[in-house]
Amino acid sequence: MLINMSQMLEVAKANHFAVGAYNVSESNLFRTVVETAEEMDAPAIIAVHPTELAYCKDDFVKYMVARCSNSPVPFVIHMDHGDSIESIMRAIHDGFTSVMIDGSALPFEENIAKTAEVVRYAHMVNVSVEGELGTIGDTGTSIEGGMTEVIYTDPDDAKKFVEETGVDTLAVAIGTCHGLYPKGVTPKLRMDVLKAIKEKVDLPLVLHGGSGNPDSEIAEAVEIGIQKVNISSDYKSAFFIKAREILSQEGSGWDPNNLFPECIEAGKAVIRHKMDLFNCVGAAKYYRDPVTPQWRQDLA
Repeated sequence: MLINMSQMLEVAKANHFAVGAYNVSESNLFRTVVETAEEMDAPAIIAVHPTELAYCKDDFVKYMVARCSNSPVPFVIHMDHGDSIESIMRAIHDGFTSVMIDGSALPFEENIAKTAEVVRYAHMVNVSVEGELGTIGDTGTSIEGGMTEVIYTDPDDAKKFVEETGVDTLAVAIGTCHGLYPKGVTPKLRMDVLKAIKEKVDLPLVLHGGSGNPDSEIAEAVEIGIQKVNISSDYKSAFFIKAREILSQEGSGWDPNNLFPECIEAGKAVIRHKMDLFNCVGAAKYYRDPVTPQWRQDLA
């Protein structure tokens, strides 16, 4: 079942759970996410960054669209950190059902103008739009990038941004960073900032840089009102640590069918843990009920 982000997070918000967005760029990572979602009967978001799309190519997206469309659990295919109108249009043309335009590094009014432009185009074809306000930190170990220091989202700015852009979801900066944190560094999320934003904005909120944070903080953020949590480094790290382990063994061979099954299982273990943390295990049932919500009836 392939739906857009508004449809995905409307249900998450109503039923008090969050959905993980997992970055993929090739078939084994994609398989890791999709198969785990189906095993756990949980909704999931397939996230692809513009540099990942440049690597995996447009034809691979066609495969993802077909695979997700034919699944019994709900998926969104989402452009993560779209950096231009061109990258957004490419994603929409490929079949993405959700896009993010990241204008967070721009001056506030420019961010509003650019995001509103994307909203206008995307909504014409029923594609949801995520905006970002404030800046996410950067540990230096991810493709997404970021700032060396977090600029926290201002709640009053968030209210104005949502009203003037018409975005469907908003990524907020409350203390996370993209990538894995260095040894000895424990991030601290500003729950007071998140609560203040939630008081001003009645919109599904997004937490970028969800890898490496204490489970207790992520669970608290979901309880307060985060509906989407971006995960990339955590599960990829488990996948490739297992790949290195297998390749270091004498006589391990190079055949993908010998190498990748254990890597996939290592990645799945992380995703299972995240889905449990987000309280979305078994939540696919909410999307299959024909009486809730209204959009599900409209798809029939």
